[in-house]
Amino acid sequence: MRFADTACAGLGIIAVGIALGVLLTPGAAREIRLVNAGIPAFLVAALALPAMILGGTTVHGHADDAHGHSAADATGEVASAAVPPKPYNPTQPIDLSGVEGVTPEQQARAENLVAITLARLPAFADYRVAENLGWRSIGDELTGFEHFIKWDLIDDDDALNPDAPESLVYRVGTNGSRTLVSVMFLLPPNVPLGGVPDVGGRLMQWHIHDDLCFTPGATPRVAGVTTVGGSCTAPLEKLAPSPMIHVWIVPHPCGPFAALEGVGAGQVKDGETKWCDHAHGAAGTFS
Repeated sequence: MRFADTACAGLGIIAVGIALGVLLTPGAAREIRLVNAGIPAFLVAALALPAMILGGTTVHGHADDAHGHSAADATGEVASAAVPPKPYNPTQPIDLSGVEGVTPEQQARAENLVAITLARLPAFADYRVAENLGWRSIGDELTGFEHFIKWDLIDDDDALNPDAPESLVYRVGTNGSRTLVSVMFLLPPNVPLGGVPDVGGRLMQWHIHDDLCFTPGATPRVAGVTTVGGSCTAPLEKLAPSPMIHVWIVPHPCGPFAALEGVGAGQVKDGETKWCDHAHGAAGTFS
């Protein structure tokens, strides 16, 4: 049995044990129950990342082969299973169940990734802290979302780590304020979309950006758009595309792993349509 499966099973046993302990002590003070309830979260954070990485990177690019002929692929939406899904709410227990074709192991890995991101990413809530630590804006704040990238993290071997995220995404307010809303994990550019780790199956869809033009230098900034596969006018240049995935720490209409819209949505694997996880999406618009 792989570590990921063992960890997922262990987390389930821990959670059930704690839940039974709380239910069997109805007279316990509320504060004690909250402490007990926090124990699984701590253990999730401790076990999630290695389980996720080890479990996810052993299978590459098979999610579409396994589920490539479903009705959901034709519409670009993630199909719901018999169990009614719950909208993703970062303030509530994470439950990404109810999506057809997603295995329990994939669901657990996806939930663990969200859980550890929610726990760790707020360390970068202040963009000025991120700047002091080496993250640099790519100059896309006019879109309403600004990406801060630490470029040397893209080519390392540390994937899906919210303690060292390749990119931080801030919502830009009309008054110039910046609110941390998402992480954007990037893989090295030599990893094709067909070789990304299968972490969450149909809950997650990776994408690339093959149509952006950047300024040259050690801290590139977006300065133009070209066609997919096209070239940029010098001195602007295209960068080798890296597979990427968002994890939102705020509700999103297309679920916790949604891409941005428009140019920000990027390009997905050939033969796929862009997915929207309405099953776990928040009601209303997102901007």
